[in-house]
Order: sequence, then C-alpha cells, then structure tokens
Amino acid sequence: MDTIHDLKTWQNIRRSKIASSVRVGFVPTMGALHAGHASLLERARRECDVVVLSIFVNPTQFDNPEDLAKYPLTLEADLALAARLGTDYVLLPDHAQMYPDDYAYQVIENRFSRELCGAHRPGHFNGVLTVVMKLLNLVRPHRAYFGEKDAQQLELVRAMVDVFFMDVEIIPCPTLRDHDGLALSSRNTRLAPDDRQKARLFPELLQSSLPAGTVRSQLEKAGFQVDYIVDRDGRRYGAVHIGGVRLIDNVIR
Repeated sequence: MDTIHDLKTWQNIRRSKIASSVRVGFVPTMGALHAGHASLLERARRECDVVVLSIFVNPTQFDNPEDLAKYPLTLEADLALAARLGTDYVLLPDHAQMYPDDYAYQVIENRFSRELCGAHRPGHFNGVLTVVMKLLNLVRPHRAYFGEKDAQQLELVRAMVDVFFMDVEIIPCPTLRDHDGLALSSRNTRLAPDDRQKARLFPELLQSSLPAGTVRSQLEKAGFQVDYIVDRDGRRYGAVHIGGVRLIDNVIR
C-alpha cells in the first residue's frame, strides 16, 4: 500500500502507472475509520482492480469550529485497516494542497442542499460538494463508494456527477449499525457512556411507525435536541444532538 501526501506525485502515478483499462475504485473519507468504511473498501476491492482511499478532514464542511476541533483523528489505525483490506493507495493531502485558492471556488447547489442538514448547517454542503469534486477529479475513479447513512449527501453527490457530466459511477452502500441499531459513525466515539446508551432510542423511534411529529416529541422528552425528523420521498430523515454530539440517520419508509 502506498501512502501519498503530495498530490502532484499522485497525479503522476495516476497518469503513468495506472492504465486506462484498469478499473479504479475510490472511497473518500475524513478518517476515524470504522466498520462502515471497511465495508466500502471491501466492496471496492471486490469490484475494482485498484482501490484508492482518501483521508482528509475537510474544514470547509464544518459550520461549527468546535466540531472540527473535536473530530477524532486515528490515522495510524486507519492506515492499518486500509492495508489489511488490500487498499492500493491512500491519499493524505493537507489543506494547502486541497485549497490553494483558499476556497475562493466552490460548488453550490441551491435546492436540496438548503433542506434537512443544510437548513441547520449553513454552507455545509458547499464544502462537501467542493471537496468531493476535487477528489473525483484527482482520482478519476470508475466507481466511487458512499454510505447510505449520509443519504442527503449521497443524493447531492450523485446529482452533481450527473449535471457536470462526470465520468464516474456513484455506488451507494448500505448503512451498517451497531448491535443496538445505532448507525455507525466516527462521531459515536465522542459519546459519553450514558449518552451512548440513550442514543439507541434515536434509530428505534426513527424506524417505528409513529408519525414524524410524535417521534420528534418523544426524542425531545428523552433529552435529545432535535434538528429535524422529516418524511421525504419514501425515506425518513433525522438529525439530533445528544451530549454535544450530532447524529444523523435515515430509514426507508
């Protein structure tokens, strides 16, 4: 497995060492890898000839500086997991390389990105779409793998790829859950033990047959701060805060 910090080095490798006939699979992440990320890498390994992982904690998608400061960093463990799963290349760019323009150029979507998480995190999806487009242009994969837990992000990325005629297939991968139903997330490690135990109520109520308004009120009574519980296009989306940690989830209705 090659770990690459310099993007020009990577671009030279992509041009000269990876033949056009080789199928490249790509998993973009912010690190703090867990079993959900592992499932993306495993699928990419099954379906592609070359697997590329990126680890970059993207500051432009954080609307809260404190959230960025507390984001878990586990690079040594991340690299060990990637190597164990047969990843070929890991890209580890820094901010200066990813944003030589100091974020002057942005990808902006003006409709769905303003709803759900976008309504509560101004500018979040501008940062997500901008960095994803940069990474897709750098890696030039045939397939890029995204988890369905971030369903709004997935839908926006797929639409961006379509409208900009980008030659990559976006592959949705099922949400993985802990034994009590909580969707796996890097942020789960920040939950205090009592909050982690209480957090199981979030997916339990989200998946129930109760109306969205009732789910919201029950979560609030249980001590959650609720950003939204919304039924949209056959899917129920939810975002809550507990113990200062924001959790998102969605289920098919």
